[in-house]
Amino acid sequence: MKKNQDIITIGFALFAMFFGAGNLLLPPFIGLQIGDHVWITILAFGLTGILLPFLGILSIVKSGNSLQDLGNKVHPKLAPILGFIIMLCIGPLIAIPRTAATTYEVGLLPNFPNFNPIVSSILFFGITWALTIVPSKVVDIIGNILTPALLILLLLLIAVGIFNPLGEYSSSSLTALDSFSLGFTEGYQTLDVLASVIFAGIIIHAAKAKGYNSVQEKSSVVISSGALSAICLFIIYGGLVYLGATSNIADASISRSALLIHIAKSTLGDYGMIAISISIALACLTTSIALTSAVGSFFSDLSGGKLSYKLLVTLCCVVSAALAVTGVDNIIKFAYPPLAFVYPIVITLVLYIILFGSFVKTKQPYIGALIGATLIAIIGVLKILGLLSPEWISRFNLLPFFDIDLGWILPSFIGFIIGLLMSKAKKLATL
Repeated sequence: MKKNQDIITIGFALFAMFFGAGNLLLPPFIGLQIGDHVWITILAFGLTGILLPFLGILSIVKSGNSLQDLGNKVHPKLAPILGFIIMLCIGPLIAIPRTAATTYEVGLLPNFPNFNPIVSSILFFGITWALTIVPSKVVDIIGNILTPALLILLLLLIAVGIFNPLGEYSSSSLTALDSFSLGFTEGYQTLDVLASVIFAGIIIHAAKAKGYNSVQEKSSVVISSGALSAICLFIIYGGLVYLGATSNIADASISRSALLIHIAKSTLGDYGMIAISISIALACLTTSIALTSAVGSFFSDLSGGKLSYKLLVTLCCVVSAALAVTGVDNIIKFAYPPLAFVYPIVITLVLYIILFGSFVKTKQPYIGALIGATLIAIIGVLKILGLLSPEWISRFNLLPFFDIDLGWILPSFIGFIIGLLMSKAKKLATL
């Protein structure tokens, strides 16, 4: 009985970590683009937005207790480098400014149309800075009350939208394969695969604090909690994709924020929209405080204490405030190149540790896999930035799945096999 209660407690805590309110804007917008290809898109989005984060946690559990243990499977320097990139992405470059931009566009603008975005950003990060520099129980109180309240509101929104849809499926020129590719790559924007290898250490620590110290007990509780979190995310994300697909909006260029506002107001009315706006704004603030604190702690530790926590928190708030003013859609556009680079690398590391970590103990195969994935990730970024000529794009399209941004799969596997053969050859040479 106690174990089940602990799994529920940890599972909902993990759900709250993954469930950044900014991610609410992604699924409806995807739904608007895909017409009636709803299920295949939910599946694709679920792979990168739900399943892979779950596997990210599992990879840490199999490796030890932290990202450092996972990185040591390949090279001791990998975890600090990868952690540096991940913390920038889930920190001041993408995730943190997105929380402030979402607060402004969804929480404030619908109720105060003339509110200045610069003033909003300054106020938001002033509060973030104050509550991060001097930790307060206010954050815990808001988070503990808000997460269940927001979850209930969203489930109500989804239920009403399913039983009383706003319209038919939107028209779309996308094929089923195009819809799958869109859902898969948009799942990068949740940032949850990157966050999972950081959050895993927190969840493992929580399981140990509740008395689950053996490897078997710890793994059982963490995996069960992760599965519970994944189920909750699937229901919310899947429902929001469906609401976007049936939103009765003809303008596919509508902003993500405006689309969510339209769905909420049309489904639940003005009062429902106000409740969702307040909940999202407070959820974004709670997420911003938690991430800013994590960024300050990580980079202070990485510098060996040479950079103070307070200085790093202040810098994080200043950079995030400046980027937040650009708006949610611009932050998401800015995020595509860095995420297109780092995601294949993290996914490769997670998947190969999950699939082969139990019986492939040498490091060369994993190094080979990461080299293969990294090379294609670089090419993918050049393609996104428009630095790859149409001739070269057509050549790389011969690589399986490159045209749907999954070209790293085969090269990573080839790199893994080459590394495995090299390690076996080296072992034979020493006999």
